[in-house]
Amino acid sequence: MIPPQNGVGGSTSTAGLSRSERLARLPLREELRGQEPYGAPQLPVWAMLNVNETTYDVPADVVDAITKEVRHAAQTLNRYPDREFTRLREKLAEYLAHGLTAEHIWAANGSNEIMQHILQAFAGPGRSVMAFPPTYSMYPLYARGTYSRYIAGTRGEDFTQGAEDVARQIREHRPDVVILCSPNNPTGTALGLDVVEAAYDAAVEGGTMVVVDEAYGEFRQSGTPSALELLPGRERLIVSRTMSKAFALAGGRLGYLAAAEEVTDALRLVRLPYHLSAITQAAAEAALDHSEALMANVERIKTQRDRIVDTLTRYGLSPAPSDANFVFFGGLEDEKAAWQHLLDDGILIRDVGIPGHLRVTAGTEAETTAFLESLARHLGR
Repeated sequence: MIPPQNGVGGSTSTAGLSRSERLARLPLREELRGQEPYGAPQLPVWAMLNVNETTYDVPADVVDAITKEVRHAAQTLNRYPDREFTRLREKLAEYLAHGLTAEHIWAANGSNEIMQHILQAFAGPGRSVMAFPPTYSMYPLYARGTYSRYIAGTRGEDFTQGAEDVARQIREHRPDVVILCSPNNPTGTALGLDVVEAAYDAAVEGGTMVVVDEAYGEFRQSGTPSALELLPGRERLIVSRTMSKAFALAGGRLGYLAAAEEVTDALRLVRLPYHLSAITQAAAEAALDHSEALMANVERIKTQRDRIVDTLTRYGLSPAPSDANFVFFGGLEDEKAAWQHLLDDGILIRDVGIPGHLRVTAGTEAETTAFLESLARHLGR
């Protein structure tokens, strides 16, 4: 018997092949060939302002509370966690208010898994998912991962969306799931409720589920409404949120949604058993118990965001009005040169692939000052 040559159970040597070449030899699904995984640079720089994290440290009293709850949960890790994460859903419903109860709430490991659950339940083979780029770059990946066809809608020249135009596109394409991102990533612009209502009216004509992704909802400008207001009586509307941003819990991986009770029942059909660990539940519950302290940092971030918008306008650039914890701005002659200049100064922001534009997370006052001063040097201001 001739032994395998450098392969696992194979007869063809892979010696000398690059890792990408070895990957290409695997029997991958065809739609995955040549694709790149999602990811943003994680570089050892002083100011990481590229992935919209909360750059303020978690307050010490919140750290203590999380530590206490996690330690308590650790005592029973020999047992499976509460499959229904009942107490967490109750706390999330209380936080969101709007007359919601635990039965209207679903949660998962980050809003990424929330979206995956939604598409597993309502999209899939032979079905379609629609979003409106430029928007969150994971939406087509969610579609691909659930064997769903992705439909890219369009926006206005200023990247905004109008009620009539959104409704027209939904009626034209009749997707099974439509995702509206508000505030939108990467532009930071929020939708008026008239847009969501028009989208919903058009969607129900064709049996479409409407998802409003409010990952940055807590950072909205005063007076900007939430789609949570529209939930009563709309059984095909879902509002998605996350604890990664406003709650400074990006490392905790907790996303959630609010919807009609029958929607959460549908998601139970596709979730993996015990998908939320006892540790995740404990950390999220402790953070919710200290939401007031964490929201204080939200106000500080909003102050720096508005400062960025005002200052970039004075620089002669064109920042978009932002309801998020970041600012999308254009007017750059060479966005890649600007990005590199900032990186050379130890400041990492996001090149979103749109000519003349970049996106920066609103950080601490010191981080924001460093960004603005570095960019001013690059622009010769």
